[in-house]
Amino acid sequence: MNTEHINNLKEAVALSPTNIPLRIMLAEALIEKSLGDEAERILQGNLEIDPHNFKSKFLLAQAYFNRGSYGAALLIAEELVNAKEDVDALVLYAKALLKDNELEKAARFYMKAKSIDDSIEVDELEKIVRVSQAETENSSSTEKESELEHSKDKFGLMEKPDMDFSDVGGMKKVKDDIRIKIILPQENKKLFDAYGKKAGGGVLLYGPPGCGKTYLARATAGQIKSKFISVGINDIMNMYIGQSEKNLHELFETARKHKPCVLFFDEVDALGASRSDMKSSAGRHVINQFLSEMDGVSANNEGILVMGATNVPWYLDAAFRRPGRFDKIVFVPPPDDEAKAEIIRLHLRGKPTTDIDVVKIVPYMKDFSGADIKAVVDTAVEEKLREAMEKGEIFPINTNDLIKAARTIKPSTVEWFMTAKNYAVYSNNSGVYDDILAYLKIMK
Repeated sequence: MNTEHINNLKEAVALSPTNIPLRIMLAEALIEKSLGDEAERILQGNLEIDPHNFKSKFLLAQAYFNRGSYGAALLIAEELVNAKEDVDALVLYAKALLKDNELEKAARFYMKAKSIDDSIEVDELEKIVRVSQAETENSSSTEKESELEHSKDKFGLMEKPDMDFSDVGGMKKVKDDIRIKIILPQENKKLFDAYGKKAGGGVLLYGPPGCGKTYLARATAGQIKSKFISVGINDIMNMYIGQSEKNLHELFETARKHKPCVLFFDEVDALGASRSDMKSSAGRHVINQFLSEMDGVSANNEGILVMGATNVPWYLDAAFRRPGRFDKIVFVPPPDDEAKAEIIRLHLRGKPTTDIDVVKIVPYMKDFSGADIKAVVDTAVEEKLREAMEKGEIFPINTNDLIKAARTIKPSTVEWFMTAKNYAVYSNNSGVYDDILAYLKIMK
């Protein structure tokens, strides 16, 4: 990339200063010429214009990494890989983890990137993967038994929730949907047996992030008095071929041995992304194993309720929504006014407060998720802490403090609904997104 080309891009950006694609081209050219400081200024400007621009964040993390600011690169890359499974972001995150001496974690995320695109090869990361494999092969049988026991502990972190729907404020429609689709079949097992219907199956909870899908799943387990196993993607995915499928099988086997049991998969889209989008066979094998376990091909799944939560149901492989799998779909919207009031009270518990009128606060929280409401309380607490440290005494939080804090928080659900609306309007042949249309008050 020659200097003349960079100067031409600078002139173009000067004429069109808010053109993000153009600014990204300039940043890429600057990074290629090792002009990282200048690229950083351009990219930081991009994020002032569009705070959620994925490419700008990635390039900024790359620029930080190139000049040795590994901590800053690590923070941004972690945010990117949590947002979506992007191969370049996963590799950059793995490299930053390696610099931070997190070898095992670096190997895991590098192998996650290779499961999407197995043509990737980064020498320094390949080396730590080979070392990890050699250590595993050379471990004694005693160590292997210990590792297996640890694995069982990790996968079998089973609980019997001491909460139920009475602990979930508001959200009447969601709770009614769950009662009809999940709880009634469990409570009337004999009646369902008479008609040849088995209790169990799969339920998919979907909606904006931070709206309590995990909380609802745990409350559902408590409502039907069953055991509860919560599973994250990192509990399943493993860098070694075939181990991820084995982990999945062990999870289902644990649930089968402890019926009735709710087996909850958080961010199930990370596990069940569309197979047509995958570049390697490793991810497809994991999906096929999951589907086989849900179908109960070699075992009886009666009494097991498989629940999944996702923010992006449109990315889930269509095979997951066939009858007998995640065929019961429940939309979890942002909390209603009653739920918002309950969440405010929950997060204020144990904190110094006075004259809290939640009815006055709720109108300032339009479209807020549960996570946004927590951010409001946290912001109000931070302000009071500053005041307390300056004056040397404790000041209680009041209604106006929370209203002031709420005005500074932007609802995180708005961007999600912009995306969801497109799918609900244009890709809703089966009617699966009708609840989104109803929530947005859009006529079909």
